[in-house]
Amino acid sequence: MENMLHLAPCRASVPDCFIVPPEQLPPAASVAAVSLPVVDLSGSHDEVCRAILDAGKEFGFFQVVNHGVSEQVMRDMEAVCDEFFELPAEDKAHLYSEDRQKPNRLFSGTTYETGGQKYWMDCLRLAFTFPVGDSTSEWPENPERLREIFEKFGVLTRGVGMELLQLLCEAMGLRPDHFDGGLSSGDAILSVNHYPQCPNPSMTLGLPPHCDRNLITLVHTGPVHGLEVLYNGDWIKVEPMPNAFVVNFGLQLEVVTNGILKSVEHRVMTNSMLARTSRAVFIQPKEDCLVGPADEFLSEDNPPSYRTVTFGDFRRTHSIVKLKSSLNLTTNLKNIQMKDI
Repeated sequence: MENMLHLAPCRASVPDCFIVPPEQLPPAASVAAVSLPVVDLSGSHDEVCRAILDAGKEFGFFQVVNHGVSEQVMRDMEAVCDEFFELPAEDKAHLYSEDRQKPNRLFSGTTYETGGQKYWMDCLRLAFTFPVGDSTSEWPENPERLREIFEKFGVLTRGVGMELLQLLCEAMGLRPDHFDGGLSSGDAILSVNHYPQCPNPSMTLGLPPHCDRNLITLVHTGPVHGLEVLYNGDWIKVEPMPNAFVVNFGLQLEVVTNGILKSVEHRVMTNSMLARTSRAVFIQPKEDCLVGPADEFLSEDNPPSYRTVTFGDFRRTHSIVKLKSSLNLTTNLKNIQMKDI
């Protein structure tokens, strides 16, 4: 627990283990002429399908509004997350673990190799099944309403993700239930990332450039800037929108579509004035689910670009490569996909 950033006194400088070499920390584009597309789920069905596909092809990211998760649920989630990180250290010490295999844990300063680069973030990561059942029994008991609010937020957010996948199927000519079953029924992950105030944001990162290794991710970013997306070789800042989810495609979706849709690198910057907390739900396949390009995207002129492997094998290989490469902060994780297994 001594590693938890949010429990430490305010620092006057960034410790050496968090410092990123300047050449590996290019600034975001100075001209904010590009912004992520916004998909309004209250629009006409055909327009929504087309908007999701267009946004996915160009950015791999978009923001979604009028998604059906109420403002009250979002506010309750924000409040209980703040309450959790404000708890005394002794009330959450039992949750702390550096064991990456634990489904439910509190950890800090993500490390990609022993003694390697650390990042300016504390994280509460929890897993749940769907239907939920007793999969929340090992979640934190404090604050008092945490389990109730987290479960409601997780289930509703996962539902939005599944709706988006179905709309994407229709837009791409897949059967509507293509992503049902094993491709989406692995443990869902609810990740609460807390980025404390940083004395010098120009020297470190909250999270390094990476692609999500799951199927699809939905993030409620809150009002503080921090998320940046790689677009045409430049980093663009994501402008937070009230009550919106930022949606991005994971590596498994790129594989299923044989590269038509891309999983795009993104990173998180820190802030010297404000702490930032984001809440994300990751939808992923079952460990034993075979993931490969769908037949609908294959032909004699367009052979498979990726091998078909189980999601479990992919995750293990993905972690090994990350450990060996230390990411170098600029490595494109799409190169660690099925082609290289």
